[in-house]
Amino acid sequence: MDDRTRPFPFALSDAEWRARLSPAQYAVLRAHGTEPPGSCGLLAEKRPGTFRCAGCGQPLFESGGKFESGTGWPSFDMPLPGAVATLIDTRHGMIREEVHCANCGSHLGHVFPDGPPPTGLRYCINGLALDFAPA
Repeated sequence: MDDRTRPFPFALSDAEWRARLSPAQYAVLRAHGTEPPGSCGLLAEKRPGTFRCAGCGQPLFESGGKFESGTGWPSFDMPLPGAVATLIDTRHGMIREEVHCANCGSHLGHVFPDGPPPTGLRYCINGLALDFAPA
């Protein structure tokens, strides 16, 4: 079964998702879109705290793992344990590893093997997919 279609702990109907999210958030989180690079205010967020899924509120990343990748999207070296899941994304003629919220299935971004130590991973996440909770 494609992980995008399996049941998730937090589930809403399409109408409920549309009512809960802004049109831009819906395009990213539910329609697997991508926001323009450099367009999100969370790109510059440097305070201690937790980045959460904008769809369901699940804690995803701690600010200590956020780094400047130069890509125009918030980047993290690792998610919180059990917070995200991945699957192979072959859309757009590329093979990438998609990252989605393990709680609600919302599309967050992609993970690439070109990040800093210690993980060597770069979780490239759409800012529209995130909310920030200061510590």
